[in-house]
Amino acid sequence: MHDLVDRHLLRLQLERRLARNTLAAYGSDLARHLAWLHDRAIVGAGEVTPQQLREYLAELHEAGLAPRSRARARATLRGFYSFLVQEGVLQSDPAREIEAPRLRRDLPRSLREDDLDRLLAAAGGPASSDRRDRALLELAYGAGLRVSELVALRSDQLDLEDRWVRVIGKGSKERILPLGRQASEALRGYLATARAELLGKRTDDGVLFRNARGGPLSRMGFWRILRQRGTRGGLDVSQLHPHLLRHTYATHLVERGASLRVVQELLGHAQVKTTEIYTAVDRDRLRQVHETCHPRGG
Repeated sequence: MHDLVDRHLLRLQLERRLARNTLAAYGSDLARHLAWLHDRAIVGAGEVTPQQLREYLAELHEAGLAPRSRARARATLRGFYSFLVQEGVLQSDPAREIEAPRLRRDLPRSLREDDLDRLLAAAGGPASSDRRDRALLELAYGAGLRVSELVALRSDQLDLEDRWVRVIGKGSKERILPLGRQASEALRGYLATARAELLGKRTDDGVLFRNARGGPLSRMGFWRILRQRGTRGGLDVSQLHPHLLRHTYATHLVERGASLRVVQELLGHAQVKTTEIYTAVDRDRLRQVHETCHPRGG
């Protein structure tokens, strides 16, 4: 069935224009599923039954796979077997009746404004790496970029005169985001001399942020910088994660009254329900407003 998996992934790539990381995750899920079938001498797709798929998902649970990973595995199976029905490989879909697991929606962690100030202040300094890190963190928070978008950003995607950044997001979808004054100034400081100093004698491929060896900064490199600056700023490093500044960006916008539709557009979410999680992060503020403003709220 490996050729069927390849055809399915190719169709997802061409028709849904999924991000490379998403396609890789689906491919990994299906490779694990095919290995499970092979171990049980199940060769053809027509031999797969709904009960076998339930057993497979149950084993993922017993193996300790995280709830979100199990939910994705289930969605991957449903998409694959639906594809096989559409292609005429199967008469009926064995995955159609698989029950969806109930996921607990964890609220995204974010930084308080005073902690954010400490993090950004910890990225101050005259060295090239200091100016890079300040620009990197100011942009991550100031535009709410995904880490993948941040490290892939090119210099020609910035318009510092009018303060805009053009971002290529999931599925190669483009969005134009405003830049705040502080992010723009930090980027100007980085581009003035620091980027060229970090680049050194390497050929300039246009990628904005460079590592200490002059190459493009990686996702792991960003996480390392975040943890280093967080430690210097006296923050709890265990609470830091790659998308922390993106979540903080969205949380602060909602707290200050931005509509969900606006935040959805800024974050590049395909559906507003993905953005709705940010409405739950500030219940204390809602209670405070209610107690202050409602005649019988106190």
